[in-house]
Amino acid sequence: MSEEVPEESRGSRRHRFSRRLKGLALPVIVGLVFVGIGGAVTYYGINARPQNTDQSIRLPTPVSLRPCEVLDRAALVPASGALFGVNLDMEARTLAEYSFNLGHTPAVTVVSTGFPYNGEEKEDLQRAADQIRAHGQTMLLTLEPVNGLDAVTEESAATLARDLAAVNNGGVPVFVRFAPEMNGNWTPWGQQPARYIAAFRTLASAVHAQAPGSAMMWAPDYGGGYPSSGGQFDVKPGTADFTALDTDADGALTANDDPYAPYYPGDDAVDWVGMSLYHWGSAFPWGENELPEANKFASQLTGNYLGANGDDTPAPDFYEVYGVQHGKPVAIPETAALFNPAAGGETELAIKQAWWGQLFDPATAARFPQLKMVNWFERDEDEVEVNGRVDWTVTKTAQIREAFTAALPDWLHYGPAEACAPRR
Repeated sequence: MSEEVPEESRGSRRHRFSRRLKGLALPVIVGLVFVGIGGAVTYYGINARPQNTDQSIRLPTPVSLRPCEVLDRAALVPASGALFGVNLDMEARTLAEYSFNLGHTPAVTVVSTGFPYNGEEKEDLQRAADQIRAHGQTMLLTLEPVNGLDAVTEESAATLARDLAAVNNGGVPVFVRFAPEMNGNWTPWGQQPARYIAAFRTLASAVHAQAPGSAMMWAPDYGGGYPSSGGQFDVKPGTADFTALDTDADGALTANDDPYAPYYPGDDAVDWVGMSLYHWGSAFPWGENELPEANKFASQLTGNYLGANGDDTPAPDFYEVYGVQHGKPVAIPETAALFNPAAGGETELAIKQAWWGQLFDPATAARFPQLKMVNWFERDEDEVEVNGRVDWTVTKTAQIREAFTAALPDWLHYGPAEACAPRR
């Protein structure tokens, strides 16, 4: 390798939780009455923002709605294949429009909020659940403790569990992705293994006891390039956290230390494990339109990546350790391939098709039977890492959409074709 890649730049993705995921803005059905509700997620929550609906998309008549089925968390794991979901910019397109273009209702819709949330944010989460009931199936709720892990208490956990139970009883199962990327140094909850585990277990205990239709997801950042340095929340030498993260006990944090195990909350607390994997390009600096290397997705999932972006082979095999040895269903909560409209290089179709070709290859399902969820990051937005716009989408334009939908394999599972009504 001619030049070593900077540690802070070597990870496969550099999404930071310094922004809120955009929320839902679409027509919904509540009970047996049509109600127009919209929302957009701000930095601190999901705020209602009505918008006009797409009149070309017809909703079922109220009298035709079937009662919602209330699923137990164990029933959320497909016996074979994987759930297909989306992280959608609802300010640009409604979930109804996305489903129409995809030709399927997504089985999972990703939303996000700060935690603990206030009364207004609680109402917004209910609106999100109503919208997913109408045009989706399950919610992947990302909880971000932006004020630190000490904000997670028995009281806030009990409140969350009660709210989730109400959402579940309304027909919407929830995957709770609490404080993802906790092994990074760019969030207020990062690189604090003891406090993170305690907070996760506090939430899991309450959710498991009170919300049987909700599952806890543990989702660290990809271990390539670990540990990052120079971040605002770097772990300090001489602390108990530093000692816990120094898994080879050599007195330093290096790529040879396990990026996952010190943060694992335990099999009794974790229902699902997840890791978001993106193709940001071949190597830092990001922003060039480059094809993904062959087998990049599988190599990163298994800790075997060795290529243009460096040597990530010290990272453990995430799939084997947590999917096989721990027996947990594995999710890819977010994935996509970078296309920079302002740059030259490979075409948008070539880049994205090469990436989804790896995701949807028959060999992927055969090799990774514990892979139970794949969610596409369907957004066109500015990225700090590129200092410009990145189009991650696959359904926005006809050419890409037709190629993508034609490539969807039969081992993916989608949501129901029709909405349901909450049981009274």
